Amino acid sequence: MAAVAAAARRLVRLRAAGPERHWRGLRDAGLARGFLQSASAGQDAAQRRQVAHFTFQPDPEPQEYVIFGEDVAFGGVFRCTVGLRDKYGKDRVFNTPLCEQGIVGFGIGIAVTGATAIAEIQFADYIFPAFDQIVNEAAKYRYRSGDLFNCGSLTIRSPWGCVGHGALYHSQSPEAFFAHCPGIKVVIPRSPFQAKGLLLSCIEDKNPCIFFEPKILYRAAVEQVPIEPYNIPLSQAEVIQEGSDVTLVAWGTQVHVIREVASMAKEKLGVSCEVIDLRTIIPWDVDTVCKSVIKTGRLLISHEAPLTGGFASEISSTVQEECFLNLEAPISRVCGYDTPFPHIFEPFYIPDKWKCYDALRKMINY
Repeated sequence: MAAVAAAARRLVRLRAAGPERHWRGLRDAGLARGFLQSASAGQDAAQRRQVAHFTFQPDPEPQEYVIFGEDVAFGGVFRCTVGLRDKYGKDRVFNTPLCEQGIVGFGIGIAVTGATAIAEIQFADYIFPAFDQIVNEAAKYRYRSGDLFNCGSLTIRSPWGCVGHGALYHSQSPEAFFAHCPGIKVVIPRSPFQAKGLLLSCIEDKNPCIFFEPKILYRAAVEQVPIEPYNIPLSQAEVIQEGSDVTLVAWGTQVHVIREVASMAKEKLGVSCEVIDLRTIIPWDVDTVCKSVIKTGRLLISHEAPLTGGFASEISSTVQEECFLNLEAPISRVCGYDTPFPHIFEPFYIPDKWKCYDALRKMINY
């Protein structure tokens, strides 16, 4: 314990001494050796201070981004990081052991030093061994240190949701577990275009972010995506389709389901649906959803995760408090069942368009 206390005191002194001495102290302690490379001796002192003294190999200009996780070096199981190791080198794109807690813990340490850490958990179903690191370390790092240290440059990517044959260990949607944790952001895109803009926003955000990627979109989605960087703001829901009778809210893959439901409702019932993609789970866009419900008087929320304790419950509770006098019918939640995710019975488990359409019809007839 005495050694730990001494190390902590040393880190605090390094922080107080300013960035130059902080980096020099880490290097002298051996923490940066073999991973970071000192700036070239030919640069003057002012320039070295400007680039924070270190660059990641092999780029000649200062780069502080690293990507790591299980199998990311060869491209990952869904081929999302193909070619990055060849382009940026093995010191910036590398594999890790099969240890989710270690992956996130390592990412926190990298982010605290000032680098941008992009960690991949191979499947969202396996993020739970890292739960303590995310909830008790990453989410609270800035708060507990009084902003002496923070790991806001950490982004955790993970494939998420059902895929057609994933069964109980490759189909889960665990976003609600993290929605209860202040200090992190949780983002889920619906399409390739949204994924790029939202992921870049997560990477640039000053808070730790969890970026869940719908697995089925890796193979099923085709969309034009600009080569140039662009950002989509976090915590801003998108009204995909305006309507006047019912508000439909979803995120990720389920957005495509409720868009089909909106078309069916218009064709079969003559009902006008407003479709909203929540995009950011926490902190979510209360204003956009409530503004829509005040207009339509009805709300249906759908997600793949189990009904009990799902994030639809939080949305429903907030809308009840904010829009109670505007509601024309009880809020409807169309979600997965409170069972483990099945294999051959997946088509019966997921909240498909027919379940959502039936719930919508009941709201209209209430």
